[in-house]
Amino acid sequence: MSAYDPKHFAAVPLRGARLDLEPLRLDHAAEVAPALADPALHAFIGGAPLAEPELGARYARLLAGPPDPDATAWCNWVLRLRETGAAVGTVQATVVARGAELAWVVGTPWQGVGLAREAAVVLAGWLRERGAPALMAHVHPEHRASAAVAAAAGLAPTEVFEDGERRWEWRASTPR
Repeated sequence: MSAYDPKHFAAVPLRGARLDLEPLRLDHAAEVAPALADPALHAFIGGAPLAEPELGARYARLLAGPPDPDATAWCNWVLRLRETGAAVGTVQATVVARGAELAWVVGTPWQGVGLAREAAVVLAGWLRERGAPALMAHVHPEHRASAAVAAAAGLAPTEVFEDGERRWEWRASTPR
């Protein structure tokens, strides 16, 4: 596909050096809920960990697609550590006409070894290859680890804040 067409986006299997990015399925909730059960994961994003039934319901909503007519596609992946087979987190892209918004989360037992970075770089590369004109993410200004992930994916901080988070972005006209 040469032209960027957000209507034709769907999560496909992706592969990093250590991770397999598996398109989200309902049955992933059983593995992901325990992997993301640490309340510390919500220090910057708020909320609390979801138990398997609630996470399964959330995944059902994600798989049904966005109710917002401006959000053309929700693409979601579970991160699977190839060495052990463990589900260690998720990445997502909300794809719209103007580009895609990225988000990532890795369970605390697997943090600090570059897995979020790897997943975000793989996802950003896939989106760029498909012609995304812009990529963005919203990062809490005190969350240095997520800022480093955004930078590794080629995004730069802007002066725009939304709900207390700084927007990071890359535009096709921006050198990588």
